[in-house]
Amino acid sequence: MVGLSDTHCHLNLKTAFQEDFDAVLSRAWEAGLDRILVPGIELESSRLAVQLAESDERIFAAVGVHPNDATSWDASTLHEISLLAHHPKVVAVGEIGLDYYRDHAPRELQIEILKQQLDLAASLQLPVIVHNRDSMQDLWPILAEWHQGLVQSGNPLQARPGVLHAFGEDLPTASMLVDQSFLLGIGGPLTFKNALDRQTVVSGLPLSSILLETDSPFLAPQPHRGRRNEPAYVALVAEKIASLKNLTVSQVVEITSSNANRLFEWRHHS
Repeated sequence: MVGLSDTHCHLNLKTAFQEDFDAVLSRAWEAGLDRILVPGIELESSRLAVQLAESDERIFAAVGVHPNDATSWDASTLHEISLLAHHPKVVAVGEIGLDYYRDHAPRELQIEILKQQLDLAASLQLPVIVHNRDSMQDLWPILAEWHQGLVQSGNPLQARPGVLHAFGEDLPTASMLVDQSFLLGIGGPLTFKNALDRQTVVSGLPLSSILLETDSPFLAPQPHRGRRNEPAYVALVAEKIASLKNLTVSQVVEITSSNANRLFEWRHHS
């Protein structure tokens, strides 16, 4: 399954991968991956993502502060993220967004740092990797206003604003996002037997709007559910999408990897 991309993989979470990091990467390359994107969740993990990207031409980084880590934000954080974002292997700002499921940070603070990081992404013309959990009622107006600003200012990012990672909303919400040129990250939960809602969404979406991801070490697909996820398992997501859409796996791999290249422009970096 040559040419796979894992567009969201937390290889920078040391505790999850430190025992067998090299073996995890070997299995990924053997499974046919040729691109892995490692997002930051706060400053330290963003720095680690950049270090990983420097270590292998097939690994790329995103930098940002996750809503659940919003309380780590201080007066210097935006400047530090901006410095990292200028690195040639950084292809996105993320993982950023809102999370109202867990109560790790006040909602007002989450919104404030999201807006600052969206503004940074616009100024650097880098797409965003967006986390959403039980927050679409606040998140969508913010993203829509930001995208409108890209359009009004003629920012080229308007055509590739970002991805809603680990997408779990309904088809009307998906269509609304796709209409604004956002892509949707699809991972392991699609393969669960009870995931009929997610399967309906994927069946109803054009493949041109979908990215493959694992969210490793989280959200492992069947038959690994409940255990540690790893990038090689992105192949199982591709197989499930192929079966839902009556396509060959190679068609799914080719189109989703093309989508990832369009969003992150990482072929320019190789």
